[in-house]
Parts: sequence; structure tokens; C-alpha cells
Amino acid sequence: MEEVSFAQAIAVGLGAIIGAGIFVLSGTAISLAGSLSLIAFLFIGLMSVLIATQLGELSTIFPHAKGSTYSYAFEAFGYELGFLTGIMVYFSFSTSIAAVADGFGAYIVSILGLGKSIAVIFSIILIIILTILNIVGIQKAAEADFFLVLIKLSILSIFILAAFIIAFGHFSISHFYSSPNQIGILPFFSSSIAIFFAYTGFQVITSFSDRVKGGPNNAAKAVVVSVLISMIFYILVAFSLILLVPASRFKINADPLSFALDYAHAPSWLHIIVDIGGMIATTSASLAMILLSGRTLYQIGKDMNFPSFIIKYNQSKDVAPIATIISSFIAIVSLFAGNVYIVASISNFGLIFSFLISSLAVFHFRRKKIIGTYKVPFYPYSVILTIIMLMLLLVGFPRESLVINSSIMIIIIILSYILKDLREEKLKNNKIKYN
Repeated sequence: MEEVSFAQAIAVGLGAIIGAGIFVLSGTAISLAGSLSLIAFLFIGLMSVLIATQLGELSTIFPHAKGSTYSYAFEAFGYELGFLTGIMVYFSFSTSIAAVADGFGAYIVSILGLGKSIAVIFSIILIIILTILNIVGIQKAAEADFFLVLIKLSILSIFILAAFIIAFGHFSISHFYSSPNQIGILPFFSSSIAIFFAYTGFQVITSFSDRVKGGPNNAAKAVVVSVLISMIFYILVAFSLILLVPASRFKINADPLSFALDYAHAPSWLHIIVDIGGMIATTSASLAMILLSGRTLYQIGKDMNFPSFIIKYNQSKDVAPIATIISSFIAIVSLFAGNVYIVASISNFGLIFSFLISSLAVFHFRRKKIIGTYKVPFYPYSVILTIIMLMLLLVGFPRESLVINSSIMIIIIILSYILKDLREEKLKNNKIKYN
């Protein structure tokens, strides 16, 4: 199997991060907390760096793990908690594909001048095409993502520069004034939920850390670098959006950059460039998330003895084709679950849970004197701070997301014990048979 370079690993991480947040959910974050969202971008960025360092250490302990946070939970805490974490994080990955693809549909209908109602058709087509690309193999997917990221960052830079030029001479400090319902603790953490969804794609790198040139240690560094680069662009773009549109005028939609350019009556050529950038951004993010969700389901199925057809793995192409197809099917169904913020918040719950378990896994392995070649800086204080920050995010969850995810967790817990009993009974019967 061919290796993935350090630059390509960073590109895959950036592809998963920059797309969902900047091009799809940045406007939603501003609509929820106004100018306070700028602080929320920084808050979540710093938290993501902390999480990235912990996943980096865990990835050097288990360099061949395919399921990222699920694999770490399984190795640290065993079957029950591992199964719960695995299904929750897999559900998060699969539904996150829908949120990002929703953005692609919104941008393509914007550039074509079509009605928003048919955007979902283009979202479905994107998911199908990227599923095929992932099945071709991780190396080809990584190569494609590398060039997509270079183009995407260039377009974002053009947008930032253009926003400052357009705002020059027309900007009013009132753009940073928030409406009453955008001020307070609840709006801040609600905005943080949207932003958190945008950052979390960095963990895709840990799902193939053994393939990165220089080994898992370089993969861990690639995770941190991708988060830091993304945080810089996130804050600059959010600031640029408010330069173009008063913070109080933003609303929940999947194409905030197009909305801002429309509001500011930007030149049509700029609008076209940014729409193309939005399509590229959401394409690369969807590409990375389909990869991660498929590999996660494969790893869960392998550990939990799922039917053999689910855990079929093509070693030459380093891909689980059936698991990838299942993930894409769930993503297509999720497109009809609600607006982009609802889908993102549903996805976030499982991610937050998995990151909490990962932080506890770092404590678990450190206590057993099992330490990776890459070590979490400022341990244990950085890990404790991460846990506190993750818990605070629960304040911002919409009620429907908490209800849905709590119900799913209860079902998973019941199912895990049923599967455990069936497995133990099967092992017992086999033992009696051979005796």
C-alpha cells in the first residue's frame, strides 16, 4: 500500500475541517450569537487543538486503528462502552456528511440561479460520486483532496481580501451590534455547537495514521497543524462576514458566503468564484467524512463480529466498500432530517461523547504507563480543561437533538447487552460442541 505524505495528511484534515464550518455553518454561528460568535470560533478552535493533541497521543499508541475515537474507547474500556461510543460516533459521522453535502447543494443552485428546493438533488449526486471515489482507494482520494484544498484556501483568501475592500468606506461599527436574543450564555454555546461541528473533521487523519510518511508521530503533528490553519481562516472569514452584513441580519442557511455577497451587492464575478469555492469546500469535506465513516463502521463490525459482508475490506485499495456504501446511504436519508443546524447538532452529540471518552482514555493509558511517541502537552491539566469545555457545550444543544441522541443511546445500551449475551451463548455452545 502506498504511503500518504505529511502534506497530503494535512490536506485531508483541512478538507474535512474547512468546508462544513466556513462555507456552510459560519453564518448560522453568527445568527445564533452575533459578534460573540468570533469569540466562540476562538473558544472551539482552542478546544479542538487540545482534543487534537490527545488524539495524536492515542494514535501513536494504536497506529493501526481504523476507527479513530471508537477504537480508543474499545481498547481502553472494553466491549460495552466501546460499542456505545462506536455507534454514537458512527452515527455522527454519517449524519455529518448530510450537513456538508447540504451546503454543496445550496451553493450549486446559487451559482446556477435555481430554486433552493432542488438543492437536495445535487447533494445526493455529490454523495454518490464521492462514495465511488472513496471505493477507488485512499491514496487517490488523498491526492484529489490535496489539490482541492489548495484551490479552496486561495478562494477563501480572495473572499477575505474582497470583503475588506468592499467594506472600506461603507463599514459601520453597528455591524458588530448583536440583537438581544444573540446575547448571553445560551446563544454563545448554541453558536459554539455549530462551530464545533465544523472543526471536528481533523480526526480523519487518525484513521490512517499508520499510512502517513514518518509514522504516527507525523500523523499526530498533521492533526494539530490542520486545526491551527483552520482556526486562522475561520476567524478571518467570520470577521469578513460581519464586515459585509450586520451580525443581527444573519440567519440559518447552508450558503452564508453567498448570502453575505448578495447583501453587500458584490460584483457577480466574485459571487461566482466564491460559489465555486463553496462547492469545492463542501466536496472535499464530504470526501473526507465518507472516508472516515466507512472506516469506522468497518472497525466496529470487525470488533463486534458483524456479518462478514459488512466488514469486507479491500487491502490493495485500503477501503471497506460495503461499509462506505452503508454510510453514504445513511447520509442521503439524513438530508431530509431538517435544516443544516439541526442535522449538525444531532451529529455533534455523538462527537462530544466520543471526545470525552477519548480524554478519559488518555488518563487510562497514562495510569497504566502506556504512552505514545507523541505526548499531550501540559498533561494532566490540558486533558482536564478539555473535559470541562466539552461538558459546557451541552448547554447549547437544542432540545430535539438531546431527545433524539438520548433515545439512541438507550437503544444502543440495550442492544449491546443483547449482542453480548448472544455472543457469549454462541461461544458457550461452540465450547460444548468441541468438548
